[in-house]
Amino acid sequence: MLTYYISQFHCCYRFFGGYEGAVRNMLAVCEYEVGEESFPIDAVYFKYRKSDKLSHRDFLGALMNLGIERSSVGDIIVNEGCAVCFVKQEISDYIRSQISKIGRVGVKIVSESECKITAANDIESLSFIVSSMRLDVIVAAITGLSREKTAALVLSGKIFVNYTENKNVSYILKEDDILTIRGNGKFIIKEQAGVTKKGRLKLNIEHYR
Repeated sequence: MLTYYISQFHCCYRFFGGYEGAVRNMLAVCEYEVGEESFPIDAVYFKYRKSDKLSHRDFLGALMNLGIERSSVGDIIVNEGCAVCFVKQEISDYIRSQISKIGRVGVKIVSESECKITAANDIESLSFIVSSMRLDVIVAAITGLSREKTAALVLSGKIFVNYTENKNVSYILKEDDILTIRGNGKFIIKEQAGVTKKGRLKLNIEHYR
């Protein structure tokens, strides 16, 4: 995939999305190691009353209503009364100057120190028994979809392996691979924990919600 082709040029590359463990990432490719500070990503913090309930969809919708492209927006983390949107630096000032409400809820743009985001990654441990390590098999186990619907999901470009779009339903996943399913979150293939008497694989996966 993408990382394989990049490695053929013997250059350095790194994925980063504004914080460790981000689902939506930028890719940097260069001749030398790059630090997090080199990525043109800015974090915009919002504060609002804890009694007001806002969701990821509410914040994303507000950004889209400004005419911002989805590709310019990274992860959006929503806590009680506080949220952060990771965006391209070139649009962060525009967002700060334009948004005072999310839906009907008044919000205030604040600094990081005024809006402590916690539980960016709520990790859930999952166990599955699967017939193989094929991409479509594991996605079907995670989502509960039929193999036919899973194949359609993969072919639609909504599945990412190690942050790279993967439309190959028969792709073989490995331990430590990062699997992102749009609408379901990020999953890490932790380990094959054994084999059942019928020859099926016991698989442990971590879900970053």
